Amino acid sequence: MSIAFEQPAAGHGDHATDAVETVDEFVGANGDYYRDQFRKIGDRRGFTFTFNWPASLLGSIWFGMRNLWTYFLPFVALETLAIVQIARGIWGDLGAPIRARLDGIEKTLVFRREQLADAKANAPDKVAAFEDAIASLERAVEGIKLEAAAAQGTATTLILLGLGLLMIIKFIEGCLANTALQSRYTQWRSDRTMTAGLGSPQIALATVLALFTYVTCALKFGFPAQVEALRSFPTNQAVQSEAAAAIKYWMNAASVSTEWFFDSLTFGIRTILDALETVFVETPWPVMGGFIILLTGLSAGWRPAIFSAAALAYLGYLGFWEKSMKTMALLGTAACISISLGIPLGIVCARHPRLYAVVRPILDFMQTMPAFVYLIPVIAFFGTGKPAAIIATMIFGGSPVVRLTVLGLRGVPSSVREAAMAFGASRRYLLWKVDLPLAAPSIMAGINQTILLSLAMVVIASLIGAKGLGEDVLQALQYASEGLGILAGLAILCCAMILDRIIQGKRR
Repeated sequence: MSIAFEQPAAGHGDHATDAVETVDEFVGANGDYYRDQFRKIGDRRGFTFTFNWPASLLGSIWFGMRNLWTYFLPFVALETLAIVQIARGIWGDLGAPIRARLDGIEKTLVFRREQLADAKANAPDKVAAFEDAIASLERAVEGIKLEAAAAQGTATTLILLGLGLLMIIKFIEGCLANTALQSRYTQWRSDRTMTAGLGSPQIALATVLALFTYVTCALKFGFPAQVEALRSFPTNQAVQSEAAAAIKYWMNAASVSTEWFFDSLTFGIRTILDALETVFVETPWPVMGGFIILLTGLSAGWRPAIFSAAALAYLGYLGFWEKSMKTMALLGTAACISISLGIPLGIVCARHPRLYAVVRPILDFMQTMPAFVYLIPVIAFFGTGKPAAIIATMIFGGSPVVRLTVLGLRGVPSSVREAAMAFGASRRYLLWKVDLPLAAPSIMAGINQTILLSLAMVVIASLIGAKGLGEDVLQALQYASEGLGILAGLAILCCAMILDRIIQGKRR
């Protein structure tokens, strides 16, 4: 969207006066200049070349003063890059990284000379070998010194390169300044809550940020040995040790005081797991295989059912049947609990945005924390074994079903809900007959993602005694058994694809 500026004419004087006043109010200074530039940009299509000398001289600081922060950040980075090259060329010791290799070589050279002196006294037959080694090391030392001198000789080139880069950046900043400011002016015309003018806070902030970046980076690369504080972040190992000890003490105390709760939870999980293992493992394989093929056919069609039959045959013939069924039982327990808790929580969060504002950071934490980190508190509270593996799997895979349930329910058209309420639908009827059916594709996608993410935890969960197919992959990693690892990995892939076909087919 562009704003065209017109000269005052009969019947249009008020409009022209308003345009003049708005430009003056927006820019805060040099209103005549910016009115001409905005008119020139608005009257033409495409990019219009204009040049802003203050923006070119001030650089990124000008863009920050004008609240053009999306331009400020890349330009301050590019300007810092150019300034660093200039600082390295003027003050930097360019040969220092090369000369740093001399320390080790010179120590070796001293040691070889001591060996040569000892050989002259006790083993004359080894003198020639040590002399050759010493000569080779001396040539290496001379070569490094020449290389360091050559690197130091590139200082002028670095200075010229930095100056050239800085001039190019300044030219680009001057060319883009008026166009960027006119675009922000257009946005400000429709949204007066945006900051306009030249306020003292943004001037101070842009100046301080830019100068701090320039000076800090120039000191870091121009005087790397003199400014020790910039070489690494100041740390305190005592604080780390105390924090780790405090966390360990808290976890030990919490695990003791809440032992009854976690024991009850473990008992409930183990009950569900034992029931599913009985169904999957103890059921005769023809019955279980036929049930899986039939379910795939009814859900996704008979072509996926044929694939499921081939995948089940692979699992059986290569000896993975029982471990696959144990993995499915473990996965089923984790997925059933995650889905049973996740869908109701998603329904409540979709209707209460404040609750979702609290739950969402927890879901972010569950998804972004590395999976191995889950195992530490899980072992502390649940010990090792299958219940602990199920808890870790639930933490890793339980987030998508909540998120996608909220997304699906919020995506239900308001017109449909209003029509249902106009015909006297109760809250319960609205939920079960309107909201959930319309949100079903999104909810089913969340269930699918939860199941597949849970399956991705199979190998990691085997580290704490989950057994199943993950144990074979873990053993293959420990003993470098490539063949067994690939076969077990393909078995996990078969389980994942069977589940994916069943859930995806139902979603369609």
